[in-house]
Formats: sequence, structure tokens, C-alpha cells
Amino acid sequence: MRVIVTGGAGFIGSALVRHLVLVQGYDVLTIDALTYAGNMASLKEVEGKPNHSFLHADIRDAEAMAKAVNTFKPDRIMHLAAESHVDRSITGAADFILTNVVGTFTLLEAARHYWNGLEAEAKAAFRFLHVSTDEVYGSLDHDPEALFLETTPYDPSSPYSASKAASDHLAKAWHRTYGMPIVVSNCSNNYGPYHFPEKLIPLTILNALEGKELPVYGAGENIRDWLFVEDHARALDLIIATGRLGETYNVGGRNERKNIDVVRRICQVLDRLRPADEPRENLIRFVTDRPGHDARYAIDATKLENELGWKALENFDTGIEKTVQWYLDNEWWWGPLRDGYSGERLGLLEKSA
Repeated sequence: MRVIVTGGAGFIGSALVRHLVLVQGYDVLTIDALTYAGNMASLKEVEGKPNHSFLHADIRDAEAMAKAVNTFKPDRIMHLAAESHVDRSITGAADFILTNVVGTFTLLEAARHYWNGLEAEAKAAFRFLHVSTDEVYGSLDHDPEALFLETTPYDPSSPYSASKAASDHLAKAWHRTYGMPIVVSNCSNNYGPYHFPEKLIPLTILNALEGKELPVYGAGENIRDWLFVEDHARALDLIIATGRLGETYNVGGRNERKNIDVVRRICQVLDRLRPADEPRENLIRFVTDRPGHDARYAIDATKLENELGWKALENFDTGIEKTVQWYLDNEWWWGPLRDGYSGERLGLLEKSA
């Protein structure tokens, strides 16, 4: 099995690459532009493996994508390359449009031309997976029992989620118009090892370790459904292998938590594993909320569970324990990142005069 993974040096992408190379034994070509969130250190476990190769390239580069696809000759393409941080999208939307929308179009076209040139058997076996987010569905504000279904209407709130919604529509359109064998997945919030420390969980872990303030947006009441990244990697491999073409599969961990409860849980785990002079909950500071901050996300993964037989192996408590322990054990990975990004607030709008 020959697989191209775009964005494979990123957080979710590197977890997927490690799964495909080390667990499945597939031949994998990782493509990554190595922007700030792409990190070759995240691929250390597959470095030098005969079934893994790396290409430093941007999915917006049509010539590079066409050459990569036609040279490697994949059986599958798993597309994860994206700008992904909501806060950064608020003050720098252009990169999100160019990478997530234009880049997805460019990759789809390279894949389409390659697929059209395949012999009948290879053409029938080829698959393209477009990996997306639950944020395209908007916010579950009013009904505490409601869940995002694959049929939930799109209602994105941020430049990030709008750009991902657009790329989802492109993938579906390329399936319907050109007949390309495409499947789409939408996941809830991921966490786990190798997570760039701008996101809530790694930022909280590292700030707490260093005795820095722990910023929590608003009152910390916003709810997210948390998915351990290695569970997600297994789901993606299963979806591209056995998912129905043209379908969407939601991937969620069934682990809803308020942001404030996530931060407090991290503090409790850290206090036990590496005691400090005082409880780390004392470092929590409530800060001005994010513009357009969605109140609640929650995924219904029934379709994935029933049709394809996937089930999350980690609940939030077991997953967060593993995640905190990983950061305690792997300063070699996150230390250099903290030198370049120390956790300052992103995505603040300038106040009008």
C-alpha cells in the first residue's frame, strides 16, 4: 500500500504517518511545507525507515504536487495539510484561504489527473481522503443534548472554519462532478503528543510546568468534544480503507468538557506527577473571550462506529494522563518550540478609536 500524507509533519498528520509506517507497514510519502506548525522532529520515530520518505513542498504549488503524485504513484492520498489555529485566522485570514481552499483545489486537480491516467484496476482501487473539522458546523448553542451529525448544515463562524467548509465542498464537488473516489472526515478537537503549544491543552501543560499564568477565554464555559490523536489516526486509516465513496464520517471521542474543566484536570494531573509549591489551579486567569467563539461542539460518531467498527480506545482521563506524561518526558521536542513561541495571546483584534 502506497500512501501520500499531506501535512504529515503537523500534529495529526505526524500521528497518522507514525501509524501508517510503524503499525501498518505502508510505504508513505509525507508532504509538508514546514510552516511554523510543521516539525520534522515529530517524524523522528519514522526517520530512516525504508518505507517512509519526505518531500518539503507546498500544496499550493501545482507543479510540485503533480510531480509528487505522478512520481510516487500512490494508492491513497490522505489530505491533512491546513492552517488550523482559529486565533491566527482572525488576524491573518489570507494564509487560511490560500492554503485550505486554493491548496486543496490544487491537490485535488493533481490527484484527478493522476487518477484519470490509471489502469482500470488501479483506478478502481484509488482513494482520496479529505480531513476536516467539526468547526464547519458552527456552534451548538441552544440544545445541550444536540450533536453534530454528518447531515448538520454548515454554519462556520471563523475564517478558519469557513476555509475548511469551502475545502469540504470542493472535495464533495470533485466526487460528484468528476467521479473521483473521495471520502471526507470531520473530527472533534484533538489532543495528545507532538501538539504545537499554541492550542489549549499543550499551552496549559507547558505554562503550568513553568509557573506561568493559565489563560482561559471568557468564563471557560465553552465546551469541546476531545479526541485522542492516536484514536483519530486509526479512524482515518479505517475511513479511507472502508468508507463509502462520497460520504462524510464524523470522528469524535464522546468526551465533552468545559474548557475550564480541561485546564483544572491538567493542573490536577501535573500536581500529582510533578508537585509544585502550590496548586497550579492558582495560575488560572480568565481573559477576554475570542471573537465569534463557538459555545459548544459535540460529535455524533455513530455512523463511523456502526458502519466501520471504529471505537475510541482512550477516554479523556486516560488520554490526558498520557498526554501530560509525554510532555514531561519530551522536553527535547517542545523546548525549541517554546524558544520561538512562548505562549503569547494570538488573535486579538485592534480596538477601534
